[in-house]
Amino acid sequence: MKALFEKLGGSDSVELVVDKFYDRVLHDERIKHFFDGVDMNRQRAHQRAFLTYAFGGASHYNGRHLRAAHQELVTEKGLSSEHFDAVAEDLVETLKEMGVSQELIDEVAAVVADPQNKQDVLNQ
Repeated sequence: MKALFEKLGGSDSVELVVDKFYDRVLHDERIKHFFDGVDMNRQRAHQRAFLTYAFGGASHYNGRHLRAAHQELVTEKGLSSEHFDAVAEDLVETLKEMGVSQELIDEVAAVVADPQNKQDVLNQ
């Protein structure tokens, strides 16, 4: 059975998804302020690495744990469940815009919406 990473088209596709996703996020009034002053080239690279791992394209992830990576956003900028949901919505909308099948979008959404991921991002 193919990994979600492969079903999405591999590295090139994940890179394109991440680029289009952040274009959308940086225009989303609900969440764009979380990225003020962030090196977006570095952020995109981190996100590509994480999604490659999360979608089964790599056996390990060398980045910071979700909890550590988002702790400052929670404590200093008020990152909340509503913001998490906005990010997930932007990812789904990006995939729709790119013509990804609903079946694959549902698989991606299931990974993103995993309760443990949300708890880790929100430091709960």
